[in-house]
Amino acid sequence: MSVYAEDKLIGQARRLAAEYRRTMGKPLPGISNEIALHDAVRLLSLTRAEGSVSGIDAIDPARKNKQIQIKSRTIFDESKSGQRIGQINVDQAWDSVLLVLMDEEYESYEIYEAEREELLEYVTKSSSSRAKRGALSVARFKIIGQLVWARDGGLNPELWDNQS
Repeated sequence: MSVYAEDKLIGQARRLAAEYRRTMGKPLPGISNEIALHDAVRLLSLTRAEGSVSGIDAIDPARKNKQIQIKSRTIFDESKSGQRIGQINVDQAWDSVLLVLMDEEYESYEIYEAEREELLEYVTKSSSSRAKRGALSVARFKIIGQLVWARDGGLNPELWDNQS
């Protein structure tokens, strides 16, 4: 058992990642994914996937154990277009993908969810070779998915109802 509380460690990781980027001029590799996973699990009442289940980061027990892949993107400059998310492997057995957007302080400000069918439909119909490989822009993911949580409004109960 660790001496540190998970929430406290994640808070320290946020501060370290933000300071590292300000000092070094580049992001600290891998940290945004860990912070995003922590935030999605906490904010949406999910359960972390056990072990190394390929492509599945969390389970939603309130929605028939829905298997969820979690992606993150830290947006340092809102004016820059073309922000991309990590490649989605369409061959893995997930039910939906969550995209956690974070600000320059690595604080989550929006979470979007896109269902597998919607993502696969876009990938198969798209003429873009990037999309066919599962590489999407943040803007495209927002169009396909739905906002389920926002920092200023919390959960969207019409779209995310696993709180019963």
